[in-house]
Amino acid sequence: PSRRLIVDTIAYTVREVPKWNPINVCSYHLQEAGATPVQELAYALATAIGVLDAVRDSGKVEPHELPAVVGRISFFVNAGIRFVEETCKMRAFTRLWDRITAERYGVEDPKLRRFRYGVQVNSLGLTEEQPENNVPRIVLEALGVILSRHARARAIQLPAWNEALGLPRPWDQQWSLRVQQILAYETDLLEYGDLFDGSPVVEQKTTELADAAWAELEDVLDMGGAFEAVDELKARLVASQAERVRRIETGELTVVGVNSFTGTEPSPLLAGDGAASILKVDPAVEAELRADVQAWRARRDQQAVTRALDELRRAADDESVNVMPATVALAHAGGTTGEWAAALREVFGEYRAPTGVSGGVGHRGTEMAATISRARAMAERSGGPPRLLVAKPGLDGHSNGAEQIAVAARDAGFEVVYQGIRLTPAQIAAAARDEDVDVVGISILSGSHLELVPEVVDRLRAAGVDAPVVVGGIIPPEDAEVLKGKGVAAVYTPKDYELTHIVDDLLALAEQHRVGAA
Repeated sequence: PSRRLIVDTIAYTVREVPKWNPINVCSYHLQEAGATPVQELAYALATAIGVLDAVRDSGKVEPHELPAVVGRISFFVNAGIRFVEETCKMRAFTRLWDRITAERYGVEDPKLRRFRYGVQVNSLGLTEEQPENNVPRIVLEALGVILSRHARARAIQLPAWNEALGLPRPWDQQWSLRVQQILAYETDLLEYGDLFDGSPVVEQKTTELADAAWAELEDVLDMGGAFEAVDELKARLVASQAERVRRIETGELTVVGVNSFTGTEPSPLLAGDGAASILKVDPAVEAELRADVQAWRARRDQQAVTRALDELRRAADDESVNVMPATVALAHAGGTTGEWAAALREVFGEYRAPTGVSGGVGHRGTEMAATISRARAMAERSGGPPRLLVAKPGLDGHSNGAEQIAVAARDAGFEVVYQGIRLTPAQIAAAARDEDVDVVGISILSGSHLELVPEVVDRLRAAGVDAPVVVGGIIPPEDAEVLKGKGVAAVYTPKDYELTHIVDDLLALAEQHRVGAA
């Protein structure tokens, strides 16, 4: 169904909104999930091919319209700290996209084959420890998509220095904007041609990445394409991220201020415990928004909305019909996004994405030997391995932490239950009850921890689940104390990067729970 919606959007807008970019093929989240540059290149291009092939084969655009469709495809990419490699990655993207659009889709106009992309630089590498170090990281990452004129980003957004602490304030966002403006208006970066043309080092690295990515792309296409191979691709990403985390834990991958050069003077950017350095959202905002939606619904013509929703369901149920006209009609009638999505769920059902955890191996045998031995002893002593439920409540789609905890715990001998992202508190409580778990681990990075975590705890206790609850995510210290007061046993934040220690803590909690239940 998601591919159907993408096809319909593109087919509609290429005619009705011809100057609009109907889709950003997003490789940003691939790097955030641990993708290597080769994987980011290959999987993003495979996704674009999956989309364009589907549009071409849908019968909803004419053959002569396909070049225009190709020309409107844009990308949203990531740029990491290894900015020379990132520059070469972007040059490889440009080279490979030109090849694909010419050979696979027969696009002759070079302008329509142009690799057009926006970028947000890497958030995965932002650190809670010594967060002032994130500013030079952000600047260096921006250079990776600026320096090479032939592969330069069309739009850039930069994260804020304190995103590993909490929600950025307007001032923090302004600082990131000023970084862009200084690069654009004070430096001479934009005054010259491509600085890397003729560089044997850059050419060699670009060719190396392009060749490896092409081989990986062909492997994905041999599996049927990005959509058909999504389970395998997710597993590969989780495995890549597990290897990255392991290297940070062991010190093989240096992260300044985290696993090296950790001595520091107090930061003037952090007042006291850092509470004043992040945005605190007034809880009244939620009530205001709820009231606004209720008032909107009260003012509209409900019969018109009902008719529009019925037409949307009919369109969705017929593969040959484009759902966009019915979607636009629903918007004009006053329908909400939630109503639109609910109607489509009635027709299509709800998709549960693969977690990829089965494919990840942390390779922590030496570091985790003592924990593994204790878990085995616990299993022999009490009749089964320790059981951990890893849960992602709400609309938060940031799954890296949850996946890596699941991989590390499984490697240590836990039986891990992880059902993926976007679960309700009721679903989490039911899973904990049905699986008879020893520990419940909640991962949340959406900023809604003070609302969702207490509700999960309350529902667990109401369901008769007495397992201890731990929470991980971007949680300010004062919020962590509130959660502990609500019954949470422990809170972990990005500074707690040593998963071996976290899993050891989880095992201790499981041992205590198993003894108490005996």
